[in-house]
Amino acid sequence: MTAPTINKFINLLTKKILKTVSITLCLLIISGQTQAFSLQNVVDKAKALSEKGYSEPQSDLPDALKKLSFMDYQKINFNHDKTYWKQEKLPFRLEFYHQGMYFDKPVKINEIINDKVKEIRYSSDYFDTSAIGQAEAKASQLGFAGFKVQFPINNPQKMDDEIFSALGASYFRAIGKNQTYGLSARGLAIDTGLMTGEEFPHFTEFWIEKPKLKQKQLVIYALLDSPSVTGAYKITLQPNVDMVVDVEAKIFFRKKVEKLGIAPLTSMFLFGKNQPSDITNYRPELHDSNGLSILTADDKWIWRPLNNPEKLSFSLFTMDNPKGFGLIQRDKSFDNYQDLDDHYEKRPSAWIEPENNWGKGHVELIEIPTADETNDNIVSFWVPEKQYQAGDELAVKYKITYTLNEQNRYPNGVARVKETLYSLGDEKQVNLVRKLDGSYSYVIDFVGKNLAKLPANQSIKPAINISENGELVSSRLVYNPVYKGWRLILQFKVKSANKPTEIYVSLVTDDGKNQQLTETWNAQYPAQ
Repeated sequence: MTAPTINKFINLLTKKILKTVSITLCLLIISGQTQAFSLQNVVDKAKALSEKGYSEPQSDLPDALKKLSFMDYQKINFNHDKTYWKQEKLPFRLEFYHQGMYFDKPVKINEIINDKVKEIRYSSDYFDTSAIGQAEAKASQLGFAGFKVQFPINNPQKMDDEIFSALGASYFRAIGKNQTYGLSARGLAIDTGLMTGEEFPHFTEFWIEKPKLKQKQLVIYALLDSPSVTGAYKITLQPNVDMVVDVEAKIFFRKKVEKLGIAPLTSMFLFGKNQPSDITNYRPELHDSNGLSILTADDKWIWRPLNNPEKLSFSLFTMDNPKGFGLIQRDKSFDNYQDLDDHYEKRPSAWIEPENNWGKGHVELIEIPTADETNDNIVSFWVPEKQYQAGDELAVKYKITYTLNEQNRYPNGVARVKETLYSLGDEKQVNLVRKLDGSYSYVIDFVGKNLAKLPANQSIKPAINISENGELVSSRLVYNPVYKGWRLILQFKVKSANKPTEIYVSLVTDDGKNQQLTETWNAQYPAQ
């Protein structure tokens, strides 16, 4: 074949290919097919945003709305006849939060319909603001502060059960069947507890996939922004007896972050059996969570009862690739709280399970002094050992399970702490009168199927480790026939009241093998 013939053949072939491509593109356009919206769309936005300087979101909120008290903000009611997707009888429905108080910055909310994005535009008709002065809100072109999701979690005929709420910074809450809101999760924590002050990233825009009929999960995408980072999030809700929230995120760093908190949880602990109230109160306990639970890579369980300390307190649990951690509401009986208004026994535990490699780092617990239950004073998150610099990227995946049945996480071979009780230490005198001896006492009840199977005369001993600020006075291990477990009565003294005292306890076999039978109980007697 001659050169001219070859060129003619190539030209004809090229024209044929181009014609085929053109026809294909035309068919796609005519049929309305577009590329599916995915996390990558938000990743692209977050990456582009990270390459620009941070721009503080502007708020045009009138002073009358900005200065609302919390009680007045709650008087802004959503018009339920405007509930989004209600008329289409979809399994999930949306309602929105009005701007007000410190929720002053507008959040853009979109729905994804057949892979096309449509903004859900703010309208004052969504809200009844008459109780706070309707004219001020009506006259302002504002925006949404956040949104909530409804799903018939408790009764198939009751469509307005709220199961998810996103309001303020990167905070969100979720609940499963027969649960009430308690602790909160966040997209990210930055410099929490540092003297330089905490930075609060914000979800500035959401994309929510419109569900199909009988769909059992809802997909939400979110764009995160702050002076230090941007981020793209995919949040998938799977409501059931336990609510499961899958989180996938890509973080881009504008600048170095001193302390990065991944999968942060925020809760409240005012008082409990391990730290009774200083003020007489008919409620024995008042908290959204009463302990931090951790599962290490080598299947070691740790239980850390929470405190309401007099001084800011930090606890670090260093490890590689944790299998899970969470803030737990372990006491589930109404008798523990006696509260008919808030029902703390219905507040769920939240358990974090990493779904990619998190590497080296530590689970951090921060306990903040508080005088009342209106303040979330407990924070916990994963801090990677690596410090991220400007231009770095980080991908994280994890699952949050909200449950009232946290004991189901434990294999049959591990016993857990059922109770941590606190009292002043004493000694029983010859006349049987008890006398305070200047010590402190923890009473710890361990329960589990493996312990219940053991005879009362089984050779078991406590493994006790106390920090140098403490001195062990005595320990006594007795069988508890009520719980079919074992009770350890621990007495100790504190050398310096200005320092915290750490105590670690587990039960092991007393046969020379020291086989661990229980999770490790780790209490911090707080500094005074």
